[in-house]
Amino acid sequence: MVILISAVSSTGKTLMAQKLLEKYHISYLSIDHIKMGLYRGVKNCGFTPLDSTEVIGDKLWPILKGIIMTNIENEQHIIIEGCYILPHYMKDFGINYSEKIIPVFLGFSMNYILENFETRIVKHRNAIELRNWPEERTIKELIKEHREFKAQCIQAGVRYFEIENDYDKEISNVYDYIEAEKRRIDHI
Repeated sequence: MVILISAVSSTGKTLMAQKLLEKYHISYLSIDHIKMGLYRGVKNCGFTPLDSTEVIGDKLWPILKGIIMTNIENEQHIIIEGCYILPHYMKDFGINYSEKIIPVFLGFSMNYILENFETRIVKHRNAIELRNWPEERTIKELIKEHREFKAQCIQAGVRYFEIENDYDKEISNVYDYIEAEKRRIDHI
């Protein structure tokens, strides 16, 4: 089983991965660590940390796809989280792989962002990872990012979970989905 968690930055991907690690006792991999490892360790890796999500995602996807396939082939479990798992990448897997992948694409509604920007989103952006820099995006920019990500998910035909009002209550639906998918995979 491979659980993939993707969303716009500061949506709760890393926190979700940590909670799933604690529940299922399987490790997780932060794509940010792969990104920075390649950037710091490989001259001319083809991107900088300031490049767009799409540029970095396209550079990292062949590596991530190989990691996912290897885990499935070896019947090993892993959680991989990061904004660089783009929705259209899910079409790269045949049925023998895709049936063992639990893709989770998360987002915030415009309403949620407007009502919770400072009190929940900015306040909790350091829940797992230490971010010593201030939030640079405006509310308008964050709304645009979430709207675009949702459109990409719809276009790619992947399941999208949108937090509308109550993060804790609505995110529990995502955990329920993951648990149901885990049970399905356990019976394959």
